[in-house]
Amino acid sequence: MAKEIDRVRARSAWATVRESPVITTIAVAPIVVVFGLVWWLIGGWAAFLLLVVLGAGAVFGGKLLR
Repeated sequence: MAKEIDRVRARSAWATVRESPVITTIAVAPIVVVFGLVWWLIGGWAAFLLLVVLGAGAVFGGKLLR
């Protein structure tokens, strides 16, 4: 049952991206700005490491909250 809910959410998210890319751009803009600032201030490896750490935190944090 849980996999069906995840599929429904994934399809809904993909439909939103296809229908309104502006909403997606607004949602992703803060992440891109922070990534660009870290890249500019510290360097590419630090920005990549930050991206990996935040991504892992989002994945594992989301699993822990369920």
